[in-house]
Amino acid sequence: MSSTLSLPLPAASVASTGGRAVPRVLSIAGSDPSGGAGIQADLKSIAAHGGYGMAAITALTAQNTRGVQAVHLPPAAFLAQQLEAVSDDICIDAVKIGMLGDDAVIRTVGEWLAKVRPAVVVLDPVMVATSGDRLLKESAEAALRELLPLAHLITPNLPELAMLVDGEQAQTWEAALDQGRRLADATGATVLVKGGHLGGMACPDALVNTSGQLSSEVVEVPGERVPTRNSHGTGCSLSSAMATVQARVGNWEASLRTVKPWLARALENSGQLDVGQGNGPVHHFHHIRPALPEGGFAARLWAESEQYLAEIYGLEFIRGLAGGHLPEKEFAYYLAQDAIYLNGYSRVLARASALAPSEAEQLFWAGSARQCLEVESELHRSWLSTRPAQDGLGPVTKSYVDHLTAASASGSYAVLAAAVLPCFWLYAEVGEKLHAQFLAAGEPHGHPYADWLRTYADEGFAEATRQAISIVDAAGRVAPDHERDAMITAFRQSCRLEVEFFDAPRLYS
Repeated sequence: MSSTLSLPLPAASVASTGGRAVPRVLSIAGSDPSGGAGIQADLKSIAAHGGYGMAAITALTAQNTRGVQAVHLPPAAFLAQQLEAVSDDICIDAVKIGMLGDDAVIRTVGEWLAKVRPAVVVLDPVMVATSGDRLLKESAEAALRELLPLAHLITPNLPELAMLVDGEQAQTWEAALDQGRRLADATGATVLVKGGHLGGMACPDALVNTSGQLSSEVVEVPGERVPTRNSHGTGCSLSSAMATVQARVGNWEASLRTVKPWLARALENSGQLDVGQGNGPVHHFHHIRPALPEGGFAARLWAESEQYLAEIYGLEFIRGLAGGHLPEKEFAYYLAQDAIYLNGYSRVLARASALAPSEAEQLFWAGSARQCLEVESELHRSWLSTRPAQDGLGPVTKSYVDHLTAASASGSYAVLAAAVLPCFWLYAEVGEKLHAQFLAAGEPHGHPYADWLRTYADEGFAEATRQAISIVDAAGRVAPDHERDAMITAFRQSCRLEVEFFDAPRLYS
């Protein structure tokens, strides 16, 4: 090994990397065709932490979640060409080194590091896979030890840490930290000691540096073990994530406190991937919510509404309204309560107009509020003026208006829009179906509720409903998870109150 391989590299810092918002990170590692480890895991981790990932391939493996079947090492000269091609054109902010394979590959990487001197170098001494398969030739272990001083951070698992200090695998956390100190002493690098191979529910990690480059010799970050068999590529994922975050923040402790909880959640959500029959991969992008297509959120709300529509169509009130045999006192009660409801509803729509983010939406909600007062209320007044009706606010009406008022007071435009939507959507659906039945019956002469059925089958109301659905869909597709959940809850509660509102005349008239 040439003496140039032991040249010290500059300490990583924000100043040396520029504290880049999008770090350019090169992974020098082997390929895993199953996608869970190696450069495939590295590129996912880099992207998950906002970096731009690049890769120089040191080895090709035939492996899956059940183990490694074969390893092929391309000529070291070709690796040198890959490294030179990248660094001749691109400024590299951080380097992660993984599987190297043999001493010729290690020598090539060391010579390139000494020449390019990247600001951040994280070396994951890949010697043994999670499956137990050996990934580094025994003859190359000495060469690997000479490469270690060129790294800023070394991230061995406990079996690899023991091999690097010529010891037995640590069985306690204290023994692991002691081995970390020994490796830090020997290399001058910071060592990330990982507790993943220890027993028990605790799973701490610690940064160890004996040359004063940390706030203290040992910086420990506690953690809990995640019960899952899907740990394929955790070492690769952790080390490449550390390189990426370090290039941005320039502080190993801050980097670890960012990466460790991300990896824990990647393990917790690994079962969602359902990849392979053995030791599956972690979920690198667990924190990224899949984008909903246009209409996707509305489709979810429609699925929520179907059970309530089924309940509405089964109500005696709806059957009587469609058939024209609904007792007049029940319809009078319904209209009287609806008039009260629409007064409160119009105020809530005005509030939606005030909160709306665009002029078009402001105008839509304001127009809908005016429509409530001018057109719908006129139908109520003309019918009720010639017939007796029970006065006073009914319990269901009060509950519904209170619910909408609470939604308007929440300060969330999206939640409020979702809360008012059922009064458009369910009414339009019910009105269209009842009007279709009315037409199919030949518009029977003397049907007492014909005007009402025609109103809610009106194309203007149908178009307003389509606009309301589109507005809520757009708001739901961009809403964060907690607000989207609140929208669904508000919509579902309004649907439930629609059912109760249609059933109230039977109970209270």
